Amino acid sequence: MTARRVAYVLVALVLLYVAFIGWRGVVLIADGRPAFVLLGLGVLLLPVVGVVLVWRELRLGFVAQELGRVLEAEGGLPSDPLPRRPSGRADLAAADVVFDRRRAEVEAAPDDWRAWYRLAVAYGDAGDTRRGREALRQAITRYRATP
Repeated sequence: MTARRVAYVLVALVLLYVAFIGWRGVVLIADGRPAFVLLGLGVLLLPVVGVVLVWRELRLGFVAQELGRVLEAEGGLPSDPLPRRPSGRADLAAADVVFDRRRAEVEAAPDDWRAWYRLAVAYGDAGDTRRGREALRQAITRYRATP
């Protein structure tokens, strides 16, 4: 299953969750007792937070895909063939070597969104998704700032 299909399935599940939990919140509020009304309002807040978080991640994915297309058209996508472990993940020692090179590129050109994008890919290969997302956000910020 591709990442896009997984995203569609997860979005559908979140929408189902929102509908179910939202209905339960409405039922609690309709009860009329103050404790149930407050609980119902709290329950209605959960789907709102869930939808905001899912939307934020989807937007990050869409913009990252756009940046990837631009880099591909320029011939600037990272092409570091890393050896893979039996699980399919990149070998960490090899990923660290590439990561050091990508970090040096960012230090040399901190305003270049392309360097930040490649650093985000290197973080992903090294297994550090939290920092990879932050580097990707930096790439997006710099991409939007370029004329």
